Amino acid sequence: MTKDSARSQPAALVPGKVVGGYRIVNKIGSGGFGIVYRAISPTGQEVAVKEYLPGALASRENGNADVVVPREMRALYRMGLRCFLEEGRALAQIVHPSVVSVLNFLLENDTVYLVMNYLEGSTLQQYIMVAASLKQPKVFRESTIRSLFDEVLRGLRVVHQHTMLHLDIKPANIFITDDDRAVLIDFGAARNVLHKDGKFLQPMFTPGFSGPEMRKHGNAIGPWTDIFAIGACIFSCMTGHPPPDMARSDGPEQLRQQLVSLRATYSDSLVDLVTSCMALNPQSRPHSVFAVQKMLMGEVTKADSSAAPPLAFPSAMSRLIGQRSARPSMFAPDA
Repeated sequence: MTKDSARSQPAALVPGKVVGGYRIVNKIGSGGFGIVYRAISPTGQEVAVKEYLPGALASRENGNADVVVPREMRALYRMGLRCFLEEGRALAQIVHPSVVSVLNFLLENDTVYLVMNYLEGSTLQQYIMVAASLKQPKVFRESTIRSLFDEVLRGLRVVHQHTMLHLDIKPANIFITDDDRAVLIDFGAARNVLHKDGKFLQPMFTPGFSGPEMRKHGNAIGPWTDIFAIGACIFSCMTGHPPPDMARSDGPEQLRQQLVSLRATYSDSLVDLVTSCMALNPQSRPHSVFAVQKMLMGEVTKADSSAAPPLAFPSAMSRLIGQRSARPSMFAPDA
């Protein structure tokens, strides 16, 4: 099902509510699988708390912490809750600067809460929107794209080594912190691939960023599915907009035409990488994250490598917001 097919989002916990010793400050986000809050830990640490509360299966009335699940939805809700808890336990074992850190997980109010590091910064989606508004031929410098996704792939490689998938990689789920780190966030759609008993919910998908194999029951989903999404995210950094939906009949041809036009502004090696990652047939994609890394860090054009700047995302964003006429190096054409 798509992100838009879920029911309206249940009411968030009210500020001041205490869950497992963590005091809710405010809601900072929501999605198909739940709500994310800023909270204060018992020791005074600022944290993010993600609550499992899928709008398609459950509801909550304003001011009431209890989750209400219709009788006909209870089996699916419990199944999803177990997956969410297992994912939290698995993520808690991953320590990598490019993967969001899970500090704790709680069972309360008939649901599960994941306690994570609170990150300050902006999503890659926000950067793309600002960069695209400058109307430059290149949205991001190629060196910036390569540096950014090298970080993302390092984190994703560790996730796959822990037999997990993300399954919802998109610019909105890549966070650029104020200390210049790229972090994969929102593993709400993830599945632990060790459990192959067939008892899991059909993953939600985001058109343009989800491999065609996610659209039908029975299709094999694996590391190649996350690799498709990586290619789609790189495409967005090159164009300033999402790729066409590859599940549509005209999607593959639209993508081919847009990739051809990108060869005028980006290196053939980067365009070839996106083409390979977004292949319709999963067997035609790179076979591992490591293979994508090798392709990504291959030949860089002379113009790009001669003036490759550090990431410096926060300062670039500040200049863009403060001076819309500014052209900081990460967004400007190659010198």
